[in-house]
Amino acid sequence: MKKPLAEGSKAPALRAPTQDGSIVKLSDYAGKTVVLYFYPKDSTPGCTVEACSFRDSNATILKKGAVVLGVSVDPVKAHEKFALKNSIPFPLLSDGDKKIVEAYGVWVEKSLYGRKFMGIERTTFIIGPDGVIRKIFRKVKPAIHVAEVLEALS
Repeated sequence: MKKPLAEGSKAPALRAPTQDGSIVKLSDYAGKTVVLYFYPKDSTPGCTVEACSFRDSNATILKKGAVVLGVSVDPVKAHEKFALKNSIPFPLLSDGDKKIVEAYGVWVEKSLYGRKFMGIERTTFIIGPDGVIRKIFRKVKPAIHVAEVLEALS
């Protein structure tokens, strides 16, 4: 078990396909603040609330000099459908091989109704223009989370 990422540490590199099939790398955003949010599954209630909140605040986030990237282990096709249905204006990265979720320490054992399984712990990282993690939000509550992110970007 490796040590979890901490604020002040360098953000792990990432490279993944998005809902439109293009490949995105963290290095593409050098010099910008990146709001990197990890969510469990496309088209589920909490994930839809969170994605739509980021969508509704996207213009404000861009004005603050930041960009939003969403990550889940869902396939590109699922991201495409989810983004289209909810008019998501930012990249959703497909981490099918789980390299990104493992590098960021958000692929964890979860429990639901007594059943244990591996899944994404809803987490957001704010990465500074220099690639250093400025803020980490763990166990995010989708309904209030974007307000926390906006405050942290101020």
